[in-house]
Amino acid sequence: MKEEKCTKTKKKFNLLIWSLILLIPVFSYSKSLKKIDSKKMKKEVIKKMKIKKEYFGKTNDGEEVDLFTLTNKNGIMLKITNYGGIITSMMVPDKSGKFDDIVLGFNTLNEYLKGHPYFGAIIGRYANRISKAKFLLNGNKYKLAANNGENHLHGGIKGFDKVLWKAKEIKKDEEIGVKLSYLSKDGEEGYPGNLSIIVTYSLTNNDELKIKYEAETDKTTPVNLTNHSYFNLKGPGVSDTLNHTLTIYANKYTPVDKGLIPTGELKKVKDTPMDFLKPCSIGLRIKEVKGGYDHNFVLNHAKGILSLAARVFEPETGRTMEILTTQPGIQFYSGNFLDGTIKGKNGKQYNKHYGFCLETQHFPDSPNNPNFPSTILKPGEKYIQTTIYKFYTQ
Repeated sequence: MKEEKCTKTKKKFNLLIWSLILLIPVFSYSKSLKKIDSKKMKKEVIKKMKIKKEYFGKTNDGEEVDLFTLTNKNGIMLKITNYGGIITSMMVPDKSGKFDDIVLGFNTLNEYLKGHPYFGAIIGRYANRISKAKFLLNGNKYKLAANNGENHLHGGIKGFDKVLWKAKEIKKDEEIGVKLSYLSKDGEEGYPGNLSIIVTYSLTNNDELKIKYEAETDKTTPVNLTNHSYFNLKGPGVSDTLNHTLTIYANKYTPVDKGLIPTGELKKVKDTPMDFLKPCSIGLRIKEVKGGYDHNFVLNHAKGILSLAARVFEPETGRTMEILTTQPGIQFYSGNFLDGTIKGKNGKQYNKHYGFCLETQHFPDSPNNPNFPSTILKPGEKYIQTTIYKFYTQ
């Protein structure tokens, strides 16, 4: 009896061993299938993500200009030209899935060449204003181009918004992009030093537009880079943006004088029309602000930490845009100088408040205000800032 039991146990054990041996190739095959599926899925994602480069026209100097169209796997489409690094179009869906262009601009290069209020452009060498178009640095006085009354605005007469950038396409697993580079020569618009700049636009499959700014110099110089896109989450030229609900995560802002130069004070937003700590429509208190909003907000986050700076919600379409940045400030401009004289895409008029800007930045006139975060870049240092625009619906 004991021998029979032993024989039976042995048979069962052998059967179990052979079953396991036979299952090994099955598991191996299943594993290899998963690997194939994973590779196939990755290829499919990359196929859905597209970059298209096309001829956009010529500058007044006869240089050829390109237009890049980036599309992610969800169908969001971004168009960028290497003239001025301009974002010419951004197609995103509303809550019903309908895609619309949410940035102001033009259909053709010639319209941009005729002049415009910085639609979608890279701004530099110094974004925003510098008082009386001059600053003192290391004992030297520097005189800049005065292109905004007596002040210097957005890099001068020919800022980074009007130059031709070198462009290189970027393709990664979950994002595609365009890397733009430009050398701003010593003395350009009055600034010291040869400044090498790289601005990388990336569109991710998480429906994010990432902008990374990098710069290096061979002489000490101020640097403050941003993008000047005008947004209307209903679509450009549809109506004003006063119904958009805005949140800005800033307890303070920088009050300005009549020339829109900061006074140097950091003032609390509480109990003022500048308080957007809780969601508030842009139009609710705009009449209490002389001329409309065109102010720098002092963001609450720690220095250099990528954090949520602002959120905008458009109730009719459900479109929502969040802005994250490493920068210490954000300029909220409510499109006060749009007056209907500009006809944009498809001939639509851009009237007052038909677009708003949220420009991540260091503070205006920082080179003349030692109490503000420094914008001075020295040789051997690297300027790096990142801003992310994230889109979704509610």
